[in-house]
Amino acid sequence: MPNFRYTARSKDGQKVAGNIEANDKRNALMQLERNGLVPVSVTEGKAVKAKAAAKGGKDAKGKTKKKKLPMKLTHHSIRKARMKLRDVLLFTGELGDLLSSGMTLGNALNTLSRRKTDKAQDEIVEDLRDEIIQGASLSEALGRWPETFSALFISMVRAGEASGALPHALERLRIHYERVSEAREKVAMALIYPAIILLMGGGTMIFAMVFVVPRFTAIFAELGSKLPLPTRIMIKMSDILGNYGLYMLAALIVGGYFFKRALKTPKGRRWWDALQLKLPIVHSIVSANAFAHFARTLGALLTNGVAVLQALSIVEETAGNQVIAEEIHMARERVTDGSTISGPLAAGRIFPPLLTDMLAVGEQTGDMAGALEHIANRYDKELDRNIKILTTLMEPILMVGMAVMVGFVAISMLLAVFDLTSGLNV
Repeated sequence: MPNFRYTARSKDGQKVAGNIEANDKRNALMQLERNGLVPVSVTEGKAVKAKAAAKGGKDAKGKTKKKKLPMKLTHHSIRKARMKLRDVLLFTGELGDLLSSGMTLGNALNTLSRRKTDKAQDEIVEDLRDEIIQGASLSEALGRWPETFSALFISMVRAGEASGALPHALERLRIHYERVSEAREKVAMALIYPAIILLMGGGTMIFAMVFVVPRFTAIFAELGSKLPLPTRIMIKMSDILGNYGLYMLAALIVGGYFFKRALKTPKGRRWWDALQLKLPIVHSIVSANAFAHFARTLGALLTNGVAVLQALSIVEETAGNQVIAEEIHMARERVTDGSTISGPLAAGRIFPPLLTDMLAVGEQTGDMAGALEHIANRYDKELDRNIKILTTLMEPILMVGMAVMVGFVAISMLLAVFDLTSGLNV
């Protein structure tokens, strides 16, 4: 029976090596898995000698043989695939459940990799599995996909690995990303209804100006009567839209493109974030969402054993608003190991006194995680309330705006008709 040389990982992650007898390589792999090992490499006896000769720089005939480097995924190929937030949430929950059931990390990732989803998740999970089998830690493997796994995700996984509580760290991450996803969906749902009203109202007005008004204009021109001022204004607007509408649309698209590019620059992004914090009602939604995210992220990191300065650095990167991120950066520079966080945050002008006071109470009682949880819940409720206020106000405002535009067209047409009919009666 052939003899196979193997290298594998045990359940506790230790690297083991030895020999095993099996009919073929597949049977050898099955024996190793039955013994609770994750195979790294399995080589038949004769192949071992050839491999050793190649490793020493000589082939079977004693000639020097050029060593071939293993193929690695390039940085470009690593960054090409990206998982959506929902996919990351699903992956985190499933991996945590498999680890909590007693399955080893390598076997858990191998199980997830066998689920073909035809998405970027397949490529990423397979790469994570391969990296773990080759001896890398999960946090190191996650670092190969920076566009999918944030610094927050990697730091919490690293802390979970150091404390031996990786399943608990993944569970906290799952809860964190569920709340982040819920907050995003709340804001998106609040904007869907106003966007539909604006789209339908704008489309109706454009249709009326381009197709309906010109027909009445031709009738009015044949009658040769002097038209009222509102009617003349409406006809002029219709002419402008009909003659220059395509140019206006092109200018709008080009302007939107350059505006979007400008927002990607540091100055443009900061201007936009600062504007959001000054607009009525909008600033309440943006700030409440940012403060809830700050408290939830910082609490998750500190609970998982991440150092204060490192946690603040990660929160700064994931703040989502450049102005608030700069405030966290200045607070982090004023914080030293052992000092409080509430004082430096209160010294700025962004974080409200209620937040810093609640944080100070948590520092005094030694329950920072609990205080941050209360802060996050408090601003989650404020976010819900501000979104309801926004939708309640925008609905009648948009309705009145649409009614004014449609009414202007209708009144302009009726005034012209009344003038013409009165002239005919005379």
